[in-house]
Amino acid sequence: MAQHKFIDISQDILHGAPVFAGTRVPVKTLFDYLKGGETLAEFLDDFPTVSREQAVNALERAEEDLVDAAVAGRISAKETQGAPRTSRGSHRSGNGMGE
Repeated sequence: MAQHKFIDISQDILHGAPVFAGTRVPVKTLFDYLKGGETLAEFLDDFPTVSREQAVNALERAEEDLVDAAVAGRISAKETQGAPRTSRGSHRSGNGMGE
């Protein structure tokens, strides 16, 4: 089994989908929540087996990968400018990470 500090990948768990270590919660579920307009706090409430540290680490790794891809020219400025932004129309304050 390939294992990172916060993510497990094993053919024995969800056919090899990356999951938060020690859980059966796919990492993709976090991004689906955020894409759907939910907050990090809501995700953590719905998946209590995932720690805040694990979720933040996944977001930081994704950010690093996106920046690296942009720097390497694998993502054009046009693609990032056209990316849709979702909003549920709520007037929540904070940074969307439940703070």
